[in-house]
Amino acid sequence: MDVTQRIGRRLRELRSAAGLSLDALAHKSGVSRSNISLIERGQSSATAVVLDKLSSALGVSVASMFEAASPRAAPEPLARVAEQPVWDDPASGYRRRNVSPPGASPLQLVDVIFPAGQRVAFETAARDADIHQLVWMIDGRMDIRHGAQQWQLNAGDCLAMRLDAPIHFHNPGTQPARYLVALTGTRP
Repeated sequence: MDVTQRIGRRLRELRSAAGLSLDALAHKSGVSRSNISLIERGQSSATAVVLDKLSSALGVSVASMFEAASPRAAPEPLARVAEQPVWDDPASGYRRRNVSPPGASPLQLVDVIFPAGQRVAFETAARDADIHQLVWMIDGRMDIRHGAQQWQLNAGDCLAMRLDAPIHFHNPGTQPARYLVALTGTRP
């Protein structure tokens, strides 16, 4: 199954678990009903911004959108690199790979390669979950704005944020940046 279909199935599963109709999720997320339907059927590849809106409305992290459907058995504690979902944002070209085994831990790890000169703005702020993230720069540099605060991260720097304000990512460099995102959170 390709990553677009995986996201679609996971979105449908999360929407169903939340007891939301397509119309209700559209209203809550600000994403059109038709776009949600196309994503759920694996006929459209959502942008990072759309995935952020949907995950925020569902009270989960964006990383949760890449997990396989809920397993019927105990989750596997090992995620082999060949099995880790990789996704490219169609708008910015940034590439994310979910590193952590789905469902095996409350901690989620995401490896990101962010193209030079690109930007992504996640405008959503309020979530039904208390999600915290760390961004650890591996290579390159990134400018990150969280609410009114702004930081420039260089290789080795680590930034802690709560997903409670708009977040803007920008790679001002001439080379791709690579960073690891660690997320943890709880639903109310």
